[in-house]
Amino acid sequence: MPSADFVHLHLHSQYSLLDGAIRISDLVARAKEYKMPAVAITDHGNLFGAMEFYSQVKAGGIKPIVGCEVYVAPGSRHDRSARVGQVTSHHLVLLCENEKGYRNLCKLVTTAFQEGFYYKPRIDRELLEEFHEGLVCLSGCLSGQVPSLLLSGDKQAARETAEWFRDLFTPERYYLELQENGLAEQRIANAALVELAAELDL
Repeated sequence: MPSADFVHLHLHSQYSLLDGAIRISDLVARAKEYKMPAVAITDHGNLFGAMEFYSQVKAGGIKPIVGCEVYVAPGSRHDRSARVGQVTSHHLVLLCENEKGYRNLCKLVTTAFQEGFYYKPRIDRELLEEFHEGLVCLSGCLSGQVPSLLLSGDKQAARETAEWFRDLFTPERYYLELQENGLAEQRIANAALVELAAELDL
């Protein structure tokens, strides 16, 4: 039987506390069952499971893709002045395409804890500009900046944000992420994301 033409690129494991459930050993077994040629790990804000994931997935004959769903501060990672109810971070998925990308992702995640921690470990655009090489970027879930702006009705700001990421990562390494999770907001966001992708040729 040929390999599946679908792989998970946005996936939270047991290392995403309160958000992920699947153990890495179970993930490998299920990916093998579905004949997936590759699978990614993108835990929230951390790389704690990266080595376990990489070794187990590789041993299972599947291509491991190491990544992280990072938290991006709306301004500087050093800013801790947000008031109650204000957004302190947006989600963004980063995937390693090579060793350089892995080293850069390690740097980003480490700096998020050391310099950007405010409720969550955060990076910012300044860090992305310095450490984007070797990484593939996905716009993220409904908590991503582009989907959030689209849902709020601010299409111009969403477009400008997507253009910033596209210009930084290049069109070959930046993708607007679609999800199917049964949420009405997701269907609205997906339609707007498809429209935006067509406008920006992404």
